[in-house]
Amino acid sequence: MAKNEAQMDLTQGPIARKLLLFSLPVLYGNVLQSLNGTVNSIWVGKFLGESAFAATSNANNVMFLMLSSIFGIGMASTIMIGQSIGAGDTAQAKRVVGASALFFFTLSLVVGILGVLLSPQILQWMHTPADAMDMANAYLRIIFMSMPFMFCYNMIMTILRGAGDSKTPFRFLVLSIILDIALNPLLIFGWGPIPALGISGSALATGISQLVALVAILVSLYRKKYFLRITREDRHLLRFDGAIIGSLVKKGVPMGLQMIVVSTSSLAMINLVNRFGSEATAAYGAAIQLSSYIQMPAMAIGGAVSSFAAQNVGAGRWDRVHRVTGVGVMYNVLMTGVLVCLIYLFNRSALSLFLPEGQAIEIGMRINLLTLWSFIIFGITFVVSGVVRSTGAVMFPLLITFLALWCVRIPLSYYLADSYGLDAVWWSFPVGFTLGSLLSVAYYFWGNWKKASMLTGGVQKA
Repeated sequence: MAKNEAQMDLTQGPIARKLLLFSLPVLYGNVLQSLNGTVNSIWVGKFLGESAFAATSNANNVMFLMLSSIFGIGMASTIMIGQSIGAGDTAQAKRVVGASALFFFTLSLVVGILGVLLSPQILQWMHTPADAMDMANAYLRIIFMSMPFMFCYNMIMTILRGAGDSKTPFRFLVLSIILDIALNPLLIFGWGPIPALGISGSALATGISQLVALVAILVSLYRKKYFLRITREDRHLLRFDGAIIGSLVKKGVPMGLQMIVVSTSSLAMINLVNRFGSEATAAYGAAIQLSSYIQMPAMAIGGAVSSFAAQNVGAGRWDRVHRVTGVGVMYNVLMTGVLVCLIYLFNRSALSLFLPEGQAIEIGMRINLLTLWSFIIFGITFVVSGVVRSTGAVMFPLLITFLALWCVRIPLSYYLADSYGLDAVWWSFPVGFTLGSLLSVAYYFWGNWKKASMLTGGVQKA
């Protein structure tokens, strides 16, 4: 099987070094994505006001919910591709690419259309502050119109990572972020013949940058004759393959539901925070921006161990699967711990990037004090779950997430908020993260996840 220079065989060689090399482009990409969101939030928060910042905070939570609705399909296809590559079955990998691409695109259209139609109702359900409602709706509708570009672009990146290539996705991610950062002030404030679009300009900049990156990465892959590209001879693979689609739905829906559980819990949290006014909402939005940086190592390593483990599961290298878990947890604790310490050292300065001096910054500092350290625990869950899902074991991680969030964290917040105020909301983070981590580790050691499979006969059992 021919591979390009950016790909790695994840079934051979030193695990610690290869996992780090594979993780770093993913981590850098996460850093740049969060930096992009941060820069855009600064433009909105500093120049359009707290109401506009509260609008984007609400709208971005809804966008995450919609992205989550088809996240599982992309993750399931990534795992199947990784297992196929690990087993040396390129034909099977291309079969997965063809069927999942068509299915994924169809779902993205459905999500985008529903989002445009229902965005006002969703924002009302969230109790979006009245002064932010019109701006949030305008922003969100443009984002939904851009969903097909976003989903297709992100799916191509996950396919490449499943095949062992994390460098190519990073290069085109840099392109999209540079475009987004450059277009934001241009479209928000206008210049020459370009009208000032305000908050809608920020959403439009995101959509344009995703479309350009999608076209660019497709052109590059076909020029290089990437081994998983769909050629004219492979057009028959662009169909609703019953076996592939069945596995995508069976395995992808629980993974998508897991993300929906996370995103709906975020909506429930911001719904609760909204009741305390725009200052609390703005502070929470700023704290979430910072916590996104804290989560980046866990997300990068979790994604890397999933691709890493999938190839080794396909190759029957279970000794390497278990070593990947240990190395991944170690990297997470070290990297996340360093970032937590840095934010604690520069707490007020970091929040002041998003917020004017005042009560909102004081609330944000309290949020960080009570929640940031618990993201180290969250990272352990993310890494362990990434390995478990690489076999096709998807139901128990979903159950763990539901228990930790909707059976503990959300009820705890709502029940105690009236008596103890916002501190009850912030303390629910470490409580939920700790429960999820304990359950995930217990399932890893004593569960039957190694007996799961993505496709019948497609996985070698331990």
